[in-house]
Amino acid sequence: MSNKITTDLLEFIENSPSCFHAVQTTKEILTKHGFTELSEDQTWNLTPGNDYFVTRNGSSIIAFSIPESVVLQNGFRIIASHSDSPSFKIKENPEMAVEDHYIKLNVERYGGMLCAPWFDRPLSVAGRVIVKENGTYCAKLINADRDLLLIPNLAIHMNRDANSGYAYNAQKDLLPLYGDISAKDTFLDTISKYAGVEKEEILSHDLFLYNRQKGTLWGANEEFLSATRLDDLQCACASLYGLLGADRKQAVSVHCVLDNEEVGSTTKQGAASTFLRDTLFRICTVFGMDTQDYFIALSKSFMISADNAHAVHPNHTDKADPVNRPYLNEGIVIKYNANQKYCTDGISAAMFKDICKQIDVPYQTFTNRSDMAGGSTLGNISNTQVALNTVDIGLPQLAMHSPYETAGVKDTEYLLKAAKAFLHRSLTQSRLLKKYAWIFLFFLAFFCFVRFQKQESLPETSQKALLLPGLHCL
Repeated sequence: MSNKITTDLLEFIENSPSCFHAVQTTKEILTKHGFTELSEDQTWNLTPGNDYFVTRNGSSIIAFSIPESVVLQNGFRIIASHSDSPSFKIKENPEMAVEDHYIKLNVERYGGMLCAPWFDRPLSVAGRVIVKENGTYCAKLINADRDLLLIPNLAIHMNRDANSGYAYNAQKDLLPLYGDISAKDTFLDTISKYAGVEKEEILSHDLFLYNRQKGTLWGANEEFLSATRLDDLQCACASLYGLLGADRKQAVSVHCVLDNEEVGSTTKQGAASTFLRDTLFRICTVFGMDTQDYFIALSKSFMISADNAHAVHPNHTDKADPVNRPYLNEGIVIKYNANQKYCTDGISAAMFKDICKQIDVPYQTFTNRSDMAGGSTLGNISNTQVALNTVDIGLPQLAMHSPYETAGVKDTEYLLKAAKAFLHRSLTQSRLLKKYAWIFLFFLAFFCFVRFQKQESLPETSQKALLLPGLHCL
């Protein structure tokens, strides 16, 4: 396996401390590869053979490639992932003085996180601030790229139950320390410096904490990868580079990264929004298709919903299903759920398995234990807006929703290869078909020529004996 995609992934994560930065990083990579940015508030002029992307809220992005022949009758090939990860969002008026000695920040949980790993780590702040420039509201991305905050643990001497299970109080236990009393009234000053604006210009903000620890390879053979926000930037990054490496000539190829999956997707930029539907419909209308044509295109489309999956835990093997047991570095995970928390069904699973088999990429299966509730993902939610065959997959990982998660090095490349094959599978099949068809025809012609020559040189009775059994049926 190549280490290039691992290097690309770690760089992608390092440049994406928030969902807004994840989209900005994606935009920069797409632009470097010749994609053109579109805006939802402008008319779209699309040219066959060109590549485009559009964003919503600065935290969701859809990139797509139009084939030169504009074969919309082949539908859309879509790979969807999400840009957000569990974290702490900073509230308005965040500073809280403690006994005239400390300044801490008021935060609230975003998504279903593991709380304990957030303690005693260097943290920082990333996100966006909103300012008004020339009568227009503008977003400024910020990343306070230094060790700025920390959530201190309570000593074992004062919390004897800490190792026996502890219910964390979000308003009391999980507030980060920002500075001593001299830091009072300086938080917005700090943020404005990184935003490149004056404090008075900041009208509002969407700011999140993030773990400062960099990603690393580890294990006896460096077979494991640990980093922050692997769920779901690992899938977002792998599918992005899969898109860029594909031929993208047989159908409209779509790379979709949506926000707010960790909090239910019910926002204007989430999977339950109209963002994907609006984008696909606009593509159709640009090329003269009507509503009927759009629905026909959807019926011929396929989507891969890519969101990481739970691997068997080495210390808690009993938490996994008895027979569906994914492991790190053993392939892409196909996710099933009887109650449709995942949208995989027999048809979509078969189609994805076939893709993997054709390119020799291993796959695994995941189901929850029948006595344990599981989570959901964006596949089934997006289907409420854009109904098409969809398979829910992910890459196996440990410590999901921790600020420092673990995955297998090989699995990122497996998804990249699968994404690449998915987006130009028809082209590959067509080329192979042509190649082997010509070989077959050559040997058939040669065989017939040899038979004819032998028949010409033999008596009539012998000629009859040389006829292949069943040839008369042709």
